[in-house]
Formats: sequence, structure tokens, C-alpha cells
Amino acid sequence: QVQLVESGGGLVQTGGSLRLACAASGRTFSGLDMGWFRQGPGEERQFVAASTNAGTFYSPSVRHRYTISRDHAKDILYLQMNSLNSEDTGVYYCAVRTRYSVNYDVTREGEYDYWGQGTQVTVSS
Repeated sequence: QVQLVESGGGLVQTGGSLRLACAASGRTFSGLDMGWFRQGPGEERQFVAASTNAGTFYSPSVRHRYTISRDHAKDILYLQMNSLNSEDTGVYYCAVRTRYSVNYDVTREGEYDYWGQGTQVTVSS
């Protein structure tokens, strides 16, 4: 049974930083695409960043501020978030893609098969 558990969220002031972690268990995650999504207040869940065999991908709104990384030995996915502002507020979800296919879009929510429960990030001014 695949399980993803996010941690590291909290309340931070504008300009601050947070590091989120997603602990994965239940199977081997090496070689699988993993991503972070955010759901802001009253918004749909949106792509933030992904770590894939083809490299890392970021939403334009977070590029140069966020860094996605993985500890393959421990099966942990990280998201380092810097220069936070109010638009970064939301619930952050970790996701993993276990299906095999080609020519898919890693920014699409529907491409991922398992999701964590999310961790709340609130940026205050």
C-alpha cells in the first residue's frame, strides 16, 4: 500500500522560508515521477514542481524560489520554498506517478496515482 505523508508546513512571514518533506512508503519509488501541488483558498489544486527521470519542472510562479529534491535512499521528496509571499499560501500535496506511459504532462493532476493528505502553509504579511 503506497503511503505519502507530508510534513513541514506552518505559518511563516512574507519573505521567509520553509522546507516541506514527503515521506513515501509501500513500494520502491526510485525512477518514479513525484510532484508537489498546491491548493490555495477557494482554488483548484495546481502544479508546483515535479522530480522526474527527465529532470525537474517548476510552475513559473515558483521557479527560482522553490527547489524540489529527493533523498532516494530514504524515499523522501523535499520542497525548499524561499521568498514566500501570500500567494504561496495553501495546502501542499505530494503525489507519485506509478503508471507507465509516454508523452504525458507531469503538470497535470490526473497523471498522478497516489496523493498525500497535504500540509498547510500560511504566509502572513
